[in-house]
Amino acid sequence: MKKIFLVLIVTFNYMYTINAQNPDFLFMVEQAIKAPSGHNTQPWLFKINDSSIELHPNPDKSLPVVDFDNRELFVSLGCATENLCIAASYKGYKTDVSINEEGTITIKLLQTGSATPDPLSEQIAVRQTNRSIYNGNIIPGDSIRILKAIPVNPGIEIHFYESGTAEFDTIPAFIYKGNRIQMGDEAFQKELRNWMRYNKKHQDETNDGLSYAVFGAPNLPKFIVKPIMAKAISEKSQNNGDRKKLKSASHLVLFTTKNNTVEDWINLGRSLERILLKSTEMGIAHSYFNQPNEIRELAEQMAESLNISGEYPTILIRLGYGEKMPYSKRKDAGEVIIN
Repeated sequence: MKKIFLVLIVTFNYMYTINAQNPDFLFMVEQAIKAPSGHNTQPWLFKINDSSIELHPNPDKSLPVVDFDNRELFVSLGCATENLCIAASYKGYKTDVSINEEGTITIKLLQTGSATPDPLSEQIAVRQTNRSIYNGNIIPGDSIRILKAIPVNPGIEIHFYESGTAEFDTIPAFIYKGNRIQMGDEAFQKELRNWMRYNKKHQDETNDGLSYAVFGAPNLPKFIVKPIMAKAISEKSQNNGDRKKLKSASHLVLFTTKNNTVEDWINLGRSLERILLKSTEMGIAHSYFNQPNEIRELAEQMAESLNISGEYPTILIRLGYGEKMPYSKRKDAGEVIIN
């Protein structure tokens, strides 16, 4: 009886938090949390004020092994910020974004009749990280030029490398080296396993993490799937899969920063999200190859090989054409709103 009573209190508090919010602001948070994040940890918390929304990093969702400096965490917050700003325009609000030294992002919101809805708002719910093997078709040059023309936030550089070019062919070696280092690290493997969700029941219990479904795995009992997945976490298995994915890709796109600061990372996330949403609108799939960026010495070597020394490689994605995959789960907005 006591347990039921506690559940009722938690449920009541959750519903009160949701119902007490400005519905427009709640909508913005619901769109923001559709942003991508490393291992789908969803490392954000939102505080709704009268005329602004604060976006805070959630240290409980950090990845201290693979993302030791929280760089990818703040990139994810930047992606969520861009989604929120786009959603705000859809509701008729203008936005003003500021970032403090701790990485807290404040989005001031002003409702005006002159705010123009961003056409990318329709793509927020459609965008997905597609880890499948693509069909190998090359994205037309006109489409790439559209992506290159998207405005980029200060301190960010974006490099497009088409399949078959010398630059494209330079990158796989660094991905494979990254796999060797990471898969040889037990701490990395343990952290990865902690965020794996082995079947539907497991993913529905947490609504986060790396779902079995996004990898195209069948929904089987956990005791069957877990040892199979554990065996698949190896350098050989990862390299074999990555070779097929690289061969099927049209382009690799490398996002870099000038100063490698928290503000840079957040700005990179905002630029990244706009490109991901625009590519989604164009029917172009994407997924990540961040292994070289996550190991400092490899990132430096890759930058030198690509003749971009002085820039900090931060996010590497592949682009191409692929069939839709299942979507990653998301927690409800009420679970990430704080008072």
